Amino acid sequence: MAADTKHLHEQIGRAVSDGKLLGSAAENIQALLAGAPSQLYARAVEELAAAGQWDELNDRFYKRLEFGTGGLRGRTIGKIVTAAERGETAHSAVATERPQFPSVGTNAMNSFNVSRATQGLVQYVREWNALEKIDRRSSIVIAHDTRFFSKEFTQLTARVAAENGCDAYVFDGPRSTPELSFAVRHLNASAGIVITASHNPPHDNGYKVYFADGAQVIEPHAGGIIAKVNAIASETYTPLPQDRQGTVTTLGPEIDEAYMKRLETIVLDRKVVREAKSLHIVFTPLHGTGRVTLPPMLKGFGFNFEVVKEQEVSDPRFSTVKSPNPENAEALTLGIALANKTGADLVIATDPDCDRLGVAVRSRTGEMKLISGNQIGSLLLCYRVKKFFELGVLNQENASHAVIIKTFVTTDLQKVIPERYGVRCIETLTGFKYFGAKLEKYERALPPEIRKKYRELSEEEKRAAQLKHSSFYVFGSEESYGYSGADFVRDKDGNAGALMFCEVAAYAKSRGQTVDQLLDEIFAEFGYFAEKNASLYFEGAQGAKQIERLLESYASAPPNEMLGSKVASIRNFETDTIRDVEGDEIPKQKMSIFELADGTRIAVRGSGTEPKIKYYLFGQRRPGKSRFSSAELEKIKAEVNARLEDIWSWLQTDVERRLGR
Repeated sequence: MAADTKHLHEQIGRAVSDGKLLGSAAENIQALLAGAPSQLYARAVEELAAAGQWDELNDRFYKRLEFGTGGLRGRTIGKIVTAAERGETAHSAVATERPQFPSVGTNAMNSFNVSRATQGLVQYVREWNALEKIDRRSSIVIAHDTRFFSKEFTQLTARVAAENGCDAYVFDGPRSTPELSFAVRHLNASAGIVITASHNPPHDNGYKVYFADGAQVIEPHAGGIIAKVNAIASETYTPLPQDRQGTVTTLGPEIDEAYMKRLETIVLDRKVVREAKSLHIVFTPLHGTGRVTLPPMLKGFGFNFEVVKEQEVSDPRFSTVKSPNPENAEALTLGIALANKTGADLVIATDPDCDRLGVAVRSRTGEMKLISGNQIGSLLLCYRVKKFFELGVLNQENASHAVIIKTFVTTDLQKVIPERYGVRCIETLTGFKYFGAKLEKYERALPPEIRKKYRELSEEEKRAAQLKHSSFYVFGSEESYGYSGADFVRDKDGNAGALMFCEVAAYAKSRGQTVDQLLDEIFAEFGYFAEKNASLYFEGAQGAKQIERLLESYASAPPNEMLGSKVASIRNFETDTIRDVEGDEIPKQKMSIFELADGTRIAVRGSGTEPKIKYYLFGQRRPGKSRFSSAELEKIKAEVNARLEDIWSWLQTDVERRLGR
């Protein structure tokens, strides 16, 4: 039965007058209903209003889902699911059954926002290609993960793109984010989209945008696309005449094969891998896209591995974990249980879109031990830098043409290691889009005759050209479990990260070491570096205000001291002009980094993808002229770790004070 929109609008007006509904929410409801393609939207809003669910309506409508520099991300299933949204599943006996329709709202991941985003992106891409005098029709590659509505959003995106004059390439099933990045470059497409919310909860989904270089969009493209999307008020549009529309092409195994051929080059020493026959690996894709590429790659290299069967199947509920995030110990529970049952040495886990990697290793005590994202990255970096020197790829003469990239909130151990070898370390803001920008800069520095055919060159040929004319990218890492070992993918890559880590584990095994013993060897040589990452969640409209208030308070009223140690320096990334070691200016961001007199460092920033504020704590102790002994290292670990725990306790109390609680 159609909703009585007149009565509904009157009810909304009264709710605003009574202070139950935000004015912005009322305006967005009116706008959505005015352009609604069906009665679904009105029925869902009417149902929530009749039930007095004003908080739910405020959360769904207080703003339009922001198309940020990375695209869209938000709830696709509401906290409260209406009967209208549940549709044909309304009377399902399974409470967790997916509703028939995504959440209705301007601040939700749904057809309204997917259509608007695609219309805006296509407009921008077509205009950019015309400006650059690219005479072929613009094209977009679209991939999706295993989440609720991912396939439907992909089909909608392809249709909207084609009807607005852009060719669309769509994978024949779920594929990883890094393969999407690769495919954009491999197909010389104008842009790419992956429908994913990465490791967010099951009720979320997202829309992540890549440009022609295969990297997530940055300025000027980000601002240009955002302006186009924000200017589009409705999900409806008039398709172009048939002869001006694009085509939709389904991609098969040919892209998988091309991607895996490049992935083979990630392993640097096949002899180490071949000789580590006793290395036993457990892999879990956490119900996501990692199951497509990684098992055949591990098999191809001859690794002894098995997959967690319960988590090999696609499941948008991620029903075997509390969160499909390999950063969290709980997500590896089944993998560790299987490893303990079979005596495996290593557990590797990738998140649903397979751009992140989590790891547990068999420790020297025989127990399975989780290692942090910072530690995973440090192990990979140290091994790869040393191995490139051993193989003769790097030497004292060309080391200055080699580069590693890390974020400001990634361990400083990854700065110390390359500096020891004369390799340049670049620090960026969080987000591999900034890594991608650097890789594009290095590619553009090559001579024109090499740039023209760069994507077709072998990895060895690219490496030689970079070391001679530009910068050779050795490795990139961020503390949030993202790793990259080559530039054929312009994003973090869980497939590549897993292969790189299996090689490191094989190397340790070949030396009669456990991985944690190899890590301690690095600490003893370069210094002990410890990190603690923590977050405070603030959901909904009220939560967004609290996050904004906290971030502004750190800028306007920074702490003078913490637990008796004075704040020696402050870097405000929103107001200060900060440049990296190559002289490139760091984009502005609401982030502050405090360094204490005792060397402790604290970074504070808002999450770009989740309703939380993130804290990064760093402690370190460097050796003198000699290495730390085992006894010294254990004592230092305890002292530094305890200091970070005390600082975190202080910060939480300080947050309460700043919020006036």
